[in-house]
Amino acid sequence: MDNNAENTIICRCEDITLADIHRRIAKGEHSLEEIKRSCRCGMGPCQGRNCTPLIAKELATATGKSIAEVTLPTFRPPTAAIKMGSLLGVKKDG
Repeated sequence: MDNNAENTIICRCEDITLADIHRRIAKGEHSLEEIKRSCRCGMGPCQGRNCTPLIAKELATATGKSIAEVTLPTFRPPTAAIKMGSLLGVKKDG
């Protein structure tokens, strides 16, 4: 693979390149969950919508699996800030 391709940004949220992903796979990280935990791919504002399919393709190629065989990482629903008063049941004056 040429050097320019290796410099391609795979995860824009966390600024992770294709070379970074290849190094992690070479170190033995053979699941999306392992890669996600080690470099935060999929944990930025897009929640992996952009990078997960790209990393899954690289994992499938490196491990000889089909993309369907690459297990997706754990997804958690996004959180939203709430006021402490809401937790305590304090009624807001109208």
